[in-house]
Amino acid sequence: MKFTDFWYVVAESRELTADVVLPRKVLGEWLAVFRGADGKPAALQDRCKHRNGRLSGGTVVNGCLACPYHGWVYDGAGQVVAVPAEGAAFKSTAGRRGRRFVTCEQDGLVYVRLADEPTAAVEPFKMPHFGEAGWKTVRLQNKIANDVTNCAENFIDIPHTVFVHPGIFRKPRAQKITASVRRAAGEVHARYGGETDNLGWFKWFLNPSGKEIEHVDSFYMPNVTQVTYKFGPRRVFIITSQSVPAADDETVVYTDLTFDYGIWNLFAPPIVRWQSQKVIDQDVVALASQQEVIKKYGRDFSNTSADVIHVFVESIRDAIASGEDPRTLPEREVEVELLV
Repeated sequence: MKFTDFWYVVAESRELTADVVLPRKVLGEWLAVFRGADGKPAALQDRCKHRNGRLSGGTVVNGCLACPYHGWVYDGAGQVVAVPAEGAAFKSTAGRRGRRFVTCEQDGLVYVRLADEPTAAVEPFKMPHFGEAGWKTVRLQNKIANDVTNCAENFIDIPHTVFVHPGIFRKPRAQKITASVRRAAGEVHARYGGETDNLGWFKWFLNPSGKEIEHVDSFYMPNVTQVTYKFGPRRVFIITSQSVPAADDETVVYTDLTFDYGIWNLFAPPIVRWQSQKVIDQDVVALASQQEVIKKYGRDFSNTSADVIHVFVESIRDAIASGEDPRTLPEREVEVELLV
């Protein structure tokens, strides 16, 4: 198994209109993403076969992409279909074909897979309740100067919240929380107990009665995190983040804030968007700082029992980096306590 076997988000569907080409990076590969003549997403290596111009700087007309340097025109399959300098003498040949990557579209997101022949059959992650009646989704995009592993661990890390997001999310109370953390089949799930109303100022919306919360944090290989809060009937809040590896120290994060709050679904989206972006902005700063330290001193963590979820996530990503299938790792479950 390799990281190139997986599907990665490169755009929201709404961004990719018929006349738009989007420059993207995935695992260091440069992509030019546009809609072909059939209306489906197409992704070509961002390099013209002629004189190495950047295709993403070109224009899209009738589902074909023209290079901005000499005007060579590519269809959605990467085939050169016109060369202006040759005019009517132009002939399409197999040698005039750019590298094309497989794409698909699901849940209002455009995905790319870099492997032409993946070593493992993996489907794009299904975003929860997208477009379902009774549910509302607010979608965010953010660029973070850190790698996927550190971003994913941050998104499912409870202890940092009282220091990075004091007041806006949690406040330090030294409240005991239990967690059952399980690794199995390329996934990690942490089920928490003992949480009530330590949710910052947003508790008036999320859990005004202060009842004990059903809280599960999850990681799905290789790059998806999901935080699920259940506060009662018609009071469910899910945060799903797909961390896309643009480069070793650059991650683009697509986050869905999905909730079922009854009549509040009509009024809550602007508040949810503002609150969530504020929290992510603080994480962006913390993660950039962490990456600067890692670049200078190396990746050397001193883990505590509260970090077992991180250790499990790292074991999965390390397995993929080594060409192994993390679904073959032995199942493990650990009970821990932490103070928040």
